[in-house]
Amino acid sequence: QVQLVESGGGVVQAGGSLRLSCVASGNILSNYPMGWYRQAPGKQRELVAAITSGSSTNYADSVKGRFTISRENAKNTVYLQMDSLKPEDTAVYSCALAFGWWRLLNQGADYWGQGSQVTVSA
Repeated sequence: QVQLVESGGGVVQAGGSLRLSCVASGNILSNYPMGWYRQAPGKQRELVAAITSGSSTNYADSVKGRFTISRENAKNTVYLQMDSLKPEDTAVYSCALAFGWWRLLNQGADYWGQGSQVTVSA
């Protein structure tokens, strides 16, 4: 059984920073792509950032230059560093792991984290 456990959400003022962490535990290899999705109230879930086991990345246009995704394969851990946060970044952020890159990019993740609330006040 694979579990994705997230940490690091919270409340921050606009312009501030937060870092999310996600640890994959269970019988899982470290060579699968992982990423972060978010869903704001009344909106569809959207991909924020994704990373391959070789650290190739993909970002949503809305976060490019502000968010950085990284991973430590030895620890089965992926991070999302969020800088220059804006109120429109407020959402529930979920970690995702997929058995294929295109599957991850198209919301076909095989495992999801429980979700972490990120709230950015104006």
